Amino acid sequence: MKIGIDALSYYVPHHYLPIETLARAREIEYAKLNKGLGLTSMSFPDIDEDAASMGANACLALFTNEKLNPSKVGRLYLGTESALDSAKPTATYILDLVEHGLEAEHGPGSLRNTDVVDMTFACIGAIDALENACLYVKQHPEMQAIVVASDLAKYELNSSGEYTQGAGAVALLVCANPEIISLSEEIGVATKGERDFFKPRRTHTKAAVLVEAAQLLGLSLSTEDAEDRLSKANGFWGGNTMLRTYHEEPVFDGQYSNGAYIARVKEALTHFGAKVNVNPALEWDRIVMHLPYAFHGRRMLVNFYLDWMKENGKWAEVVTAMGCEMPEDKEEAKTWVRTFSKSTYYKDYVSKALEPAERASSLIGNMYTASIFMGLISTLCDAAQQEKSMTGKIIGFMGYGSGSKAKVFQGTVESGWNKVAKLKLFERLEDRIAVDFTTYENWHNEKLLTPIVPNKSAFILEGLRTEENQEYFRDYTRR
Repeated sequence: MKIGIDALSYYVPHHYLPIETLARAREIEYAKLNKGLGLTSMSFPDIDEDAASMGANACLALFTNEKLNPSKVGRLYLGTESALDSAKPTATYILDLVEHGLEAEHGPGSLRNTDVVDMTFACIGAIDALENACLYVKQHPEMQAIVVASDLAKYELNSSGEYTQGAGAVALLVCANPEIISLSEEIGVATKGERDFFKPRRTHTKAAVLVEAAQLLGLSLSTEDAEDRLSKANGFWGGNTMLRTYHEEPVFDGQYSNGAYIARVKEALTHFGAKVNVNPALEWDRIVMHLPYAFHGRRMLVNFYLDWMKENGKWAEVVTAMGCEMPEDKEEAKTWVRTFSKSTYYKDYVSKALEPAERASSLIGNMYTASIFMGLISTLCDAAQQEKSMTGKIIGFMGYGSGSKAKVFQGTVESGWNKVAKLKLFERLEDRIAVDFTTYENWHNEKLLTPIVPNKSAFILEGLRTEENQEYFRDYTRR
């Protein structure tokens, strides 16, 4: 029995920041970001959008486009690292919104018997969700499962991650005998605890905050005086001496994270290779992977590709393309590899296997958990747009999540794959509204008071409750 992805949908905010605008404001050479990293535009959510609203929009589109029967959907798994609560799953917000969206046709409570859960492991959480969805369908082949990947990638202003930001959601329908792609049961896994990227609960003493507030007002207050005042305070300032805050912006080390990514993928590939006899360079027609930025895959995979060519007996072609063997000297070998990465030989491989997935990433940015699945949509929409045949082709998947874990698996494209053309991905991305740098920076600093796109037809965040015992519960509506 084949199990895999039967349908796909997505949601991307209706506006974007041109990377050229960001480059100009930050005094970064645009070519470095565009030609070097493949960045063209950056998606970010409106002030009335979040992981729940974006995920619900993608999920409802899946139900609507595919005319799904809610009673056949037994699981709704969400992969996200932009969760809205430490206890209440963001998936419950999504289920509630979608259920309301289906009410006119299917009546109230149509998803009452659907099991939901959030899965969090940085950018690989939705791959974990997909694996579990496939296992569910294997046990219940008459049922269907939905995987939603929804995220916001937000970094500190002026940081090295700022220009890789992105946002959006993808929803996948998983079932038996899928129309788009059937997935292999075998998965290569590699996990190791790392500190490359994380979003900690940060702590501050109230005394330190009070001292800084006094300085802002032009007053002098010592730490001892602040602590004395706080010891007699009630309400917000009384009781616990600590304040705990959560930031969407992560603590990260880019180079360290890149090294962890490479190491985990290498280990996962080895694990996968022990289960499946495959040479990716020859047998994977396309590769879809987590892309922190559009050109990350082509830059990271060059050494993997060279190893694959040695293993498959094609090394002589590489030597011919380069005009010489790889030097034994370590530094000379690095230069040789860099030269190879710019060769026509490698560029032809990139154009065929990697570039189709890069197209959407270049226009959206890093979508965290949704990145790899947007890469799949991009790959298939690119093939449909260029009228290329994909049926029977094998796509290799490489997922990565900081912390850290990688998973490698493959899928075979089925005859109904061309249905993705109806998603009109590139046309819709072209229709988005460009914003200026001031608007973007005000959004980042949470200074915007009105939505950038006020009348969008979508689920939106209406506000946070203030009533006792309901504080900060999120209310949504749909226009």
